[in-house]
Amino acid sequence: MPKNLKSSNKFPDGFMFGTSTAAYQIEGAWNEDGKGENIWDKMVHTHPELIKDSANGDVACDSYHKYKEDVALAKALNLKFYRFSISWTRITPTGEAHKINPKGIEYYNRLIDELLANNIEPLVTMYHWDLPQYLQDLGGWVNPIIADYFKEYAKVLFSNFGDRVKWWITINEPMETCKGYSFCNYAPYLNLSNTGYYRAGHTQLLAHSKVYHLYNDMFREKQKGKISISINGMFFIPKNVDSEKDIETAERANQFERGWFSHPIYKGDYPPVMREWVDRKCKSEGRPWSTLPTFSEEEIKLLKGTADFYALNHYSTRFVTNGIDPNPNPNYNPDAEYIISVDKSWPVSIAPWLIVVPEGLHKLLVWIKNEYNNPPIIITENGYADDGRLNDLERIDYIKSHLYATLQAINDDKCNVIGYTCWSLLDNFEWMDGYRYHFGLVNIDFNNPQRPRVPKASYQFFKAIVTTGILNDSVSPTS
Repeated sequence: MPKNLKSSNKFPDGFMFGTSTAAYQIEGAWNEDGKGENIWDKMVHTHPELIKDSANGDVACDSYHKYKEDVALAKALNLKFYRFSISWTRITPTGEAHKINPKGIEYYNRLIDELLANNIEPLVTMYHWDLPQYLQDLGGWVNPIIADYFKEYAKVLFSNFGDRVKWWITINEPMETCKGYSFCNYAPYLNLSNTGYYRAGHTQLLAHSKVYHLYNDMFREKQKGKISISINGMFFIPKNVDSEKDIETAERANQFERGWFSHPIYKGDYPPVMREWVDRKCKSEGRPWSTLPTFSEEEIKLLKGTADFYALNHYSTRFVTNGIDPNPNPNYNPDAEYIISVDKSWPVSIAPWLIVVPEGLHKLLVWIKNEYNNPPIIITENGYADDGRLNDLERIDYIKSHLYATLQAINDDKCNVIGYTCWSLLDNFEWMDGYRYHFGLVNIDFNNPQRPRVPKASYQFFKAIVTTGILNDSVSPTS
């Protein structure tokens, strides 16, 4: 990658820049104004030891009360859009749509109106991991009925906010939600192995398709919005590019990682290699059926074509080679039989999983183009973890190198990327890691009850890119 970027490195006219947040990670006010209990509230209060610093999101950034400050920060960045999520239990405290909390509706109306008054488009995520505890008590995402509860919740959102919200994400990172049911990675912190893993994914896909068709049938003609689902994952590249086996393994790993949720939406069913490998393993184990559920013909028809754009969350990349890892990591699916590794020259953030490999984003964007007929893509999350320092040059380097990779994909490979979202506007509660890692363009002092906001160096850097649409030369990208 060149050290000096040229003035030709300009993003296309109309390219959209934004930042992203999530309700549980920033809002706080966990039990105020009628909000119900969600699975993260339940877990952090009953088992605080599960969080690395025993912290919680009870107050977080206090954005519930300070949302106008956050919108002002977004406006000063000249953002085209702001991606935030709605807390399901702030709208319907138990998750049941007949029990609506008016104060929750009022809060999001105020936030949406504040954004629009400042010429910022709201890009709204309906579900960012904070399932109502009542619905978890019914089984959560492994229970197919939750798809219908989600559809009814979405109807409330479309009815109350769809006149102003034109960009929707149904579910954020469904694969990560699944890890909460399989390997005790997140709330609800269950260990149901790959049975829970695949079942939770299956229900989320059906929930997404039901919401998409609900919008088509009842709201799209009048509201004229767009809907997608944010799909995340590492990108896998062959450890040995001359090895046919490694090339095949990398493709298999990418299908298990990203094709799992992309394939049903773009092609109607799970990736054939995923079906083949999971079914074969289950048969070898003597199981009477596969842990990977099967879609009916009707469900396949309902799923196919249910994305108006491809919403992509991406942070890092790994090498893969064929084999069964002797030290399995629950973040990587053992059914796919691949072993991960990294190049020791790749920079590592304070979060050990976040290794800086911008070329992986470039290759991933090309992979999506080739696999799914070059859909319009919005990168809905991309960001860097550090210790919260204000002079965050490593974050600048990360953002710049990944934006450069995005430009390469647009200019050299004609990938249809239409937007980029930096995670995150604010330092926030980082799930199982609590407040140990900071992803924000804006620093939050979590030891200060006032939660003061202080823009970092990366904030000014990102503002310059957003304002001009050009990558400048102030900091060299990662090689």
